[in-house]
Amino acid sequence: MATLASGIDYVDLNLLGLPGIIATAILQSTGGVALVDPGPTTTLAGLKTQLTGRGIALADVRQILLTHIHLDHAGGVGELLESCPSAELLVHERGAGHMIDPSRLMASATRLYGADMERLWGEMRPVPASRVRVLKGGERVEAAGRTFDVAYTPGHASHHVSYFERSSGIAFVGDVAGIRRGQGNYILPPTPPPDIDLEAWRQSADLIMAWDPDTLFLTHFGAFRGVRPHFQELFARISSWSEIVRRLLADPALTDDQRQDRFVAEAVQELRSTVGETEASQYSRAGRLDYSWQGLARYWRKRAGS
Repeated sequence: MATLASGIDYVDLNLLGLPGIIATAILQSTGGVALVDPGPTTTLAGLKTQLTGRGIALADVRQILLTHIHLDHAGGVGELLESCPSAELLVHERGAGHMIDPSRLMASATRLYGADMERLWGEMRPVPASRVRVLKGGERVEAAGRTFDVAYTPGHASHHVSYFERSSGIAFVGDVAGIRRGQGNYILPPTPPPDIDLEAWRQSADLIMAWDPDTLFLTHFGAFRGVRPHFQELFARISSWSEIVRRLLADPALTDDQRQDRFVAEAVQELRSTVGETEASQYSRAGRLDYSWQGLARYWRKRAGS
């Protein structure tokens, strides 16, 4: 567990035994405990063990704050709430229905992940509607004895929100600030289908920067300062990836499979040259490059048809 500020820590969920892929933030005070993005069902036992090891009783969890409903962030919430009788779930209105009835979300994810679904994420249980607090963005909410500003921050996902805890200066931003590991400056854009919207993504970054946070907390993975340079680096890479995608889409000699393979090869080459082969492999586990191709290709095809 790493400490961000007084009463604010995070734990590594060690997805499939791998460190540095998914982080869950933990906020504690006399008002109880709040968790941000508790992860998938496959890591839930490890999360509970780490909480217990810190002297945190599940009965003390009062709020679960979701940045968005993708399974690596939210898949374990239904089962977790069964062990946290006093907790409520905070989630954007576009995602709330899928947490209450996850059947469509699971069907969509199964199309994307196929045979890897169970191994990666496990079962996703429904959340009782009575335990869901629906967010629109623009609210100010209380959790774990702290006050959070909420912003609607789409771009990566249409149901994405971010939370700012002003007293610590920490913005909990899910995936809208990308994937970043260790102390390096490489920031990988997670751009899976179907919701990628680059214009909305830039507007979301502007909203976060308007908070003037000291620190960004990324679910993948950890806390980083230097907010404006961080977003500049993220959007520079989104732009370079978009150039590759548009070039490949414009080549009529290529099949879609060939385009995807070439995109992945170019992205991997850049990644390896920047962070080294071992670390490049870990980045690719946190944000699969074939899915990034699919999301950006879908976005740019829609733009071309508009």
